[in-house]
Amino acid sequence: MDMDVLAASEILARSTTLMNVGWIGYIVIGAIAGFIAGKIVHGSGSGFFANIVIGIIGALIGGFLLSFWFDTESGGWWFTLFTAVLGSVILLWVMEKLQKSRR
Repeated sequence: MDMDVLAASEILARSTTLMNVGWIGYIVIGAIAGFIAGKIVHGSGSGFFANIVIGIIGALIGGFLLSFWFDTESGGWWFTLFTAVLGSVILLWVMEKLQKSRR
């Protein structure tokens, strides 16, 4: 196998977005992370279901980004919440910049 392919597969293996909190944990952490990120970026949350969606997508983004430096799979609740908040802030910030550029 080519060394570039091996290196790419190792990066993808490390960048797992699965964490040991389960689906209900993802929903709870997503709601909390989306709310916190909304407070940080906009000064208010985005609504219960929107917070969950933002938080879950943020957890995927944050999990992918942080997996290059940390073992995100075994982080637990607090690290998962931190990861989700970080990813959610990035997501909301990018969405805000894209909306401003369209105006």
